[in-house]
Amino acid sequence: MDTQHKTLVNELTKLLLGGNAHASFHDAIKGLDPALRGVKVTNMAYSIWQLVEHIRIAQWDMLGFCKDANHESPKWPEEYWPKEAAPANEEMWKGALEQIDSDLDEFIELMEHSDIYQPIEHGEGQSILREALQIADHNSYHIGEIIAIRRVLGDWKSSQA
Repeated sequence: MDTQHKTLVNELTKLLLGGNAHASFHDAIKGLDPALRGVKVTNMAYSIWQLVEHIRIAQWDMLGFCKDANHESPKWPEEYWPKEAAPANEEMWKGALEQIDSDLDEFIELMEHSDIYQPIEHGEGQSILREALQIADHNSYHIGEIIAIRRVLGDWKSSQA
């Protein structure tokens, strides 16, 4: 990997992990009262759980698309959003968080060992670079929503991130 490519992958990794200009996923959920995971606030379409699960599903889908020509994406939009406002149990919550982390780690590994500019063979012009930017953009948008819900619920301190 040449120096410019390595620099770009390092910057993309920082962007995917959060920080710098925006809160990370872990910043957004740190210290969250478990009783608030399934609360829907006025004029917000989703609960924190639904946002977390949506992040998990979409990120899993983008990773799967990058790796596997036979990957089948969920049906849009209904299979990208859980119907349940809250996780069924603590294991489901923890499992979603673990998959978000492991899929992101796997995507970063893929970036480090790929030509990120090369179109994905089974795609329609997508590249690893494009998917990295899409994951970062998508996740940061929904992370902002998680923080907004926490603020409305009085469960966010501005010093958290």
